[in-house]
Amino acid sequence: MRIGKIDIEKPIVLAPMEDVTDLPFRVICKRLGADIVYTEFVNSEGLIRDSKKTKAKMRFVEEERPFGIQIYGGNEESMQSAAKIVETLEPDLIDINCGCWVKDVAMRGAGAGLLRDLPRMERIVSEVVKATRLPVTVKTRLGWDESSIQIVEVAKMLQGVGVQGLTVHCRTRAQGHKGAPDLTWIPKVKEAVSIPIFVNGGMTTPAEIANAFETTGCDGVMVARGAIDNPWIFTQAKYYLLTHNLLPETELTDRVDVLFEHLRLSIELKGERKGVLEFRKHYAGYLRGLPNASKLRQELMQFTEILPVMERVNQFVQNLPEPVAEVVPATP
Repeated sequence: MRIGKIDIEKPIVLAPMEDVTDLPFRVICKRLGADIVYTEFVNSEGLIRDSKKTKAKMRFVEEERPFGIQIYGGNEESMQSAAKIVETLEPDLIDINCGCWVKDVAMRGAGAGLLRDLPRMERIVSEVVKATRLPVTVKTRLGWDESSIQIVEVAKMLQGVGVQGLTVHCRTRAQGHKGAPDLTWIPKVKEAVSIPIFVNGGMTTPAEIANAFETTGCDGVMVARGAIDNPWIFTQAKYYLLTHNLLPETELTDRVDVLFEHLRLSIELKGERKGVLEFRKHYAGYLRGLPNASKLRQELMQFTEILPVMERVNQFVQNLPEPVAEVVPATP
């Protein structure tokens, strides 16, 4: 799979997710095997208005490369200007969000809303491609709803205006995250275009990722919520692709070490109070499957400093019945 200077065999990448894929989480996933990582959604309107909050989403470190910045919007001029600003930061690629299904984005003509106006999608993507020397990719869905699936035509259109890669979330906008993703569209898309095609949607275990590669012929797989619950999924999936076996379970001590490192990275970037508060959403993933994990999470939610978090987690681990090293996020 080649996009610009990125050349990776069967990449497994971290999806852009709002309020999730900040710099600390991307670094953790990169260290655990993610081949490409992406920012949260960067609003083109906020970017051209010099919003500090919007610009902060694009901060990255060299360790993250290959690294993509994802932008979204429904205005051609704003998206073009945003692409020029993004280019100055020198990421490895720019991704355009044509798939976000949430009402505040889609109903305003951005994200998956562009699936209801393909000529405007074509104009926006074309303007972004022309505005930058960086590779441009797109992430979208099968269609707005079941009656309007045009993903094959969309793929041809995007390739025609210079897009170098396409990620297809194999659900419609109407589905959101509900229902099984329909992977049967991917071979049809692959047959219609020559650019790399990534599969997204429902990729939560190594077996599901392997199945996507084997049954669709896709060039890569993009993991979203599966990485929140289990950031080790990238390493686990690569091992599974090679051996068709599951890796030995991650030891609890390793899980706790990564939790603490992730929390430290969050604090380094955001300061202690904000770093601890914004880390709360990750406790569930790191502690998943442990006895009385729900009660522990409720206790951790009360803390705003790192020391009591570490003390309480270490106390919890020490009091677990043996063998503590065998509890791990579910894999297959």
